[in-house]
This record gives sequence, structure tokens and C-alpha cells, in this order.
Amino acid sequence: MATIIDLTKPIQYYPEEPFVLKVKIKHKPHKASRWLIRLLGLPFSRFPFGFIGFADDTIRKMGVHSVTHIDAPWHYGPSVAGEPAMTIDQIPLDWFYGDGVVIDMTNKKDMELITKDDVSSYVEKEQLSIQPGTIVLIRTGRDSRMGKKGYMTQGTGMSAEATAWLIDQGVRVMGIDQWGWDRPLAKTAKLARETGNGDLFWEGHRVGLQKNYCHIEQIVGLDRLPKQGFHVMAMPLPLVGCSASPIRLIAILP
Repeated sequence: MATIIDLTKPIQYYPEEPFVLKVKIKHKPHKASRWLIRLLGLPFSRFPFGFIGFADDTIRKMGVHSVTHIDAPWHYGPSVAGEPAMTIDQIPLDWFYGDGVVIDMTNKKDMELITKDDVSSYVEKEQLSIQPGTIVLIRTGRDSRMGKKGYMTQGTGMSAEATAWLIDQGVRVMGIDQWGWDRPLAKTAKLARETGNGDLFWEGHRVGLQKNYCHIEQIVGLDRLPKQGFHVMAMPLPLVGCSASPIRLIAILP
């Protein structure tokens, strides 16, 4: 029997997270539905024995990038190599299921780039098999900061060259266990401003302006996986016209 490992950040309210990440869900108690049932024509006296009512919940606030999610090419820009970029509902579903590989980059310090040589050398050293359709997951260990103040402002990040190298190996979907694929947004913006080098900003994402690919952000629990020998399923919701979708990310081990 296969073992299923959940790699998804629990969807709930985290007080320490910044406003842009906050999720707000209203949980309605069972008794709240009693009047709705009554309006449908069933008197309280005719309710089934022991039946109180049904529970319901409303998502008051949750952006498509707030939780474990997969970014569509449309997120990076309106076109890819001159062609219209795909929104999340337009991507073939077979992109989101395949053999999985974990690349361990936990040695990287905050704001230290993950380079092409880092990734290719690790793949060669560990004799990992990356084929067209392989889903590559980058382990940084930053999921330990999930729900804390530093989650959005601390972390490493994938370089443009490392991202492009994976795509050139046939990888269409890749992911990382920190807030974003790139180095922390605000700190990288400051670095680009101070150095006068605008190419430093969002460099991993911007590869998607020239090459079609998707990446997953806010993964948890990659320390529970082997380096290879498992499958990954990362199915998005069919959110029409959207730049991303929350996903239930799972690894399937034989």
C-alpha cells in the first residue's frame, strides 16, 4: 500500500503573518442553519430526531498566493516568449503529476542565491534522475518559520540560471519550502536599488517571461521525503483567468 505525505501548509489564520498572507474563515455553527431549513418548509417539530442543523463555513479572505499554491505563467507576465501566457485553468493537468525529486539546499543562508552550479552539482553527486515531467522540490528548511513574523522576509531563493537549467532538463513544475521562489521580495528590491542592478529583482520568476513553467511556493515537510523514488500530485483549482491556485500538495511513496 502506498504512503501519502501531505506537503501543504494548513489553511488557517496566522496572527504573526503579514496582511497580504492572512486567511480569514468564518465558521458557522450547526444551529445557524435551523432557520434556513425552516424557510425551506420543514417545521422545527419535524426535524429528524437528534438533528441540530448543518455546519457551514465562509472564506472571508484568502488570496490565491496566500497558502501553498502553484503559480501560472500568467503570474510572471502577460506573455511567454511573445505568446499569450497561460492562466492557471489553461495548463494541462498532466503537468501536475509526476515523479518527484528533492534537492537539499538547507546549507544556503538567508539572501544567498541558489545557483545553477549548486543545483546541477547536487543532482550529479546524488545521482538523481530528472526527466521531462519530473517535479523538482527545493528544500531550504524555511518551512520551520511558517506562521512566524520572519516567514516572508527571510530565506534564500532560486537564481534565474538555476531556474532555467531545471526547465531545460524538461521540468515544467518545481517548488520550494519557503514563502517565495525568489529571495525575499523587499530585501531583493532594496539590493537592486542599492546596487543599481534591476536584474536582481524577481529573477527566478522572470525566467517565466521566456520559458513556460510553474512553481509551487509555501511547501512544508520536505524533510519527510527521500531524495527520489516517489510521485507528486499538485492539482490546482480551475480558477478561470487566475494567476495561481491553492493546492493540496501530496507525495506518494510506494
